[in-house]
Amino acid sequence: MRYLASPSLDIRQNLAIETYLMEHADLTEPILYFYVNSPCIIVGRYQNVLAEINQQYVKDHNIILTRRTSGGGAVYDDLGNVSFSFITKDDGDAVGNFKRFTDPVIKALHQMGATGAAMTGRNDLTIDGKKFSGNAMHVENGRMFSHGTLMYDVDQSQIAHALQVPADKLATKGIKSVRSRVTNLKPYCAPEFQQLTIEEFRDTLAKEILGVTDLSQAHQYTLTADDQAGVKALADQYFNNWDWIYGNDPAYSLTRRRHFPAGTVEFDLDVDGGKIKAIQIHGDFFGQLPIEDVTAKLTGVTYSPAAIQAVFDQLDVPSYFGKIPAADLVDLLSKQPQA
Repeated sequence: MRYLASPSLDIRQNLAIETYLMEHADLTEPILYFYVNSPCIIVGRYQNVLAEINQQYVKDHNIILTRRTSGGGAVYDDLGNVSFSFITKDDGDAVGNFKRFTDPVIKALHQMGATGAAMTGRNDLTIDGKKFSGNAMHVENGRMFSHGTLMYDVDQSQIAHALQVPADKLATKGIKSVRSRVTNLKPYCAPEFQQLTIEEFRDTLAKEILGVTDLSQAHQYTLTADDQAGVKALADQYFNNWDWIYGNDPAYSLTRRRHFPAGTVEFDLDVDGGKIKAIQIHGDFFGQLPIEDVTAKLTGVTYSPAAIQAVFDQLDVPSYFGKIPAADLVDLLSKQPQA
């Protein structure tokens, strides 16, 4: 088995490396891939971003948001988490077989003193009845990866804030995350493993899984210049691309309503493929021109702050909404951050 620890702390780069290896690396031997991320949220392939995150909190705290290619629920990562990935060929006994890929991780954790770590349900790793790892898979053209998180010393207060969805009315066909009680592994490890840096925790796991006493003995995978160019192309195409992150949201309906000093405004909209397919505007504001002019201009527009701002820039806003400022209307309608 070959080994690679990503030098990047950017989830978008790290997911692009994983995808590139799955698509292009020589998988005669499987690859064990580890990566650590700065604060970020990764939503599953079939989820609705708006139904999973507190957008304003994520924006205010500079938390990176992206969408992965595998299914499953939304996760929060920071510098207290290590993610692992087994990249291999699909040999007919791998798809859906999470135990095959989590067993080596669990055995390594047992060696570090976390003897209560176990797989429960279909794809979660737990200890003391609390979850510390979620796992997912992606399979393509006979090649695959199975990856998961390992919460060693994550700031759990951030999880509660970043993944707590505000009370906007949202009806979506996307797959909702199942919120579980979570915990860090650090207090369950033996004393000698409770003061590790996240890099030391990662390296200790890698040595246990690979069966070496020093990582210099491991069969390392080195990214070539061509690999790095391919990784950048994938990051731009997917993980840092607004269309991939938001445009892949399942169809959903959303209501946003706010009372302003000059009147109440309510936007009711249907979004599909990241675009506004239908919208109605209600309220007790004092506009003079028919509001249908505004709904017509917004229909078909990409549901992003920049695109909505561009529409309002072309409107004589006071003629439609009275004394309600255009900036407040754009903020109400499009609170999500741009990727």
